[in-house]
Amino acid sequence: MGRTIILLYGIASYLLFLGVFLYLIGFVWGAYVPKGINDGEVGAFASSLAIDVFLVALFGIQHSVMARPAFKRIWTTIVPATAERSTFVLLASACLVAMYAYWQPITDTIWDFRGETLGDAFLGASAFGWTLVLVSTFVIDHFSLFGLKQVIYGFVNREMPTPNFVIRGPYHLVRHPLMLGFLIAFWATPWMTVGHLVFATAMTLYIRIALHYEEKDLQEVHGSEYESYQRRTSMLLPFGFFK
Repeated sequence: MGRTIILLYGIASYLLFLGVFLYLIGFVWGAYVPKGINDGEVGAFASSLAIDVFLVALFGIQHSVMARPAFKRIWTTIVPATAERSTFVLLASACLVAMYAYWQPITDTIWDFRGETLGDAFLGASAFGWTLVLVSTFVIDHFSLFGLKQVIYGFVNREMPTPNFVIRGPYHLVRHPLMLGFLIAFWATPWMTVGHLVFATAMTLYIRIALHYEEKDLQEVHGSEYESYQRRTSMLLPFGFFK
């Protein structure tokens, strides 16, 4: 791959991610997109549940496996190192697109506060969660996280700087505010159906498992600095919960 092609590939992957991420907000909210989490023909419960769990598992496996350093070492013998993160982003986006396309609604209602004050509060909390996700990506270097910086540095033939361990913004409160934002966004809904509950529960399990391995990777990279950070800062919730 030439440097120009890799640059264009990285830009295209990033732009696709932006569209897919915005669609995820609409998908979870059930608004502003052609198909939300509760839209579509309702099928048999067992088959719908199996498909939905498989779709979340597909995303989780892709996300977790490709994020591991051991996999990256092998993978970068196949794809250029500067395109590794963009490829990760591209395939993660593809898994989410598959989820949007094939998600099976299960519309039995657990709670429904649409049109009520509590429902508006849930929407506000969800909007806060999405905002926390976005802010957290910029705090830790948004453009590196989604592969754009790597392809730009590769295009100008410069080495990526070694990341330093720095605590900024919401990372003073919890170690993983980005994931906390996702959890808030997924669970805070005015209309909780069984299908939405399956999505939120499966994503929560994936996040908790993924963080276990991510914490190990961060310990290996940053050593005692990260271990000290672990001791004084909660993983997901402030005030000492989920250490």
